[in-house]
Amino acid sequence: MPTIDQAREWYSHNDQVHDFDHVLRVFRLAEVLAEKEGADIEIVRAAALLHDAESASGNENTRLTHHEAAAAFAGKVLQDEGWPKDRILAVQECILSHRFRAGEAPQSLEAKILFDADKLDAIGAIGVARSFAYAVLDRQPLYAQPSPIFLQTLKTEPGEAYTAYHEYLFKLSKIKDRIQTKSGRKMAEERHNFMKNFFDHLNAEVQGVR
Repeated sequence: MPTIDQAREWYSHNDQVHDFDHVLRVFRLAEVLAEKEGADIEIVRAAALLHDAESASGNENTRLTHHEAAAAFAGKVLQDEGWPKDRILAVQECILSHRFRAGEAPQSLEAKILFDADKLDAIGAIGVARSFAYAVLDRQPLYAQPSPIFLQTLKTEPGEAYTAYHEYLFKLSKIKDRIQTKSGRKMAEERHNFMKNFFDHLNAEVQGVR
């Protein structure tokens, strides 16, 4: 089983949104969900520690394929540790289906738990913080009113900023309805409500009505 100290080295060059703090939060959430749902805890722990680890493999793929790079890297790590092939494949299945935009939906209970843990870390208070961190990394403004085109189609106009609020409308507000497990849905409901209230309040403050 990979250790936390070992895993830390795989994320030393990741950005602040996908850094090792994110991995640890997903790891802890996945443990909680695995216990509540009765999943294979070893598969879940390994998948959580390895789910974003493509940076350590020397793979230069973009983040659009990071789940594939991470799954390949996980296979090498676990094979070196002597894991049987069926359990390596179980971990890789979790990693391959954890992306929100991935075409492959999670099938196994363990894959559903990793998916939920990763998505829960994208909403709520930490989700708000991460969305602003990502916007800063991308040199976007703190706030910009979405264009009518964006509000209608969720596609930006040429030259339109893409702020944390844009990301909330485009993706974060929809995560609650994608959660796979009963335990995860309960946590997602509370996090979603906090996030919605935050962005509602932000809009009101910007418009001067609060």
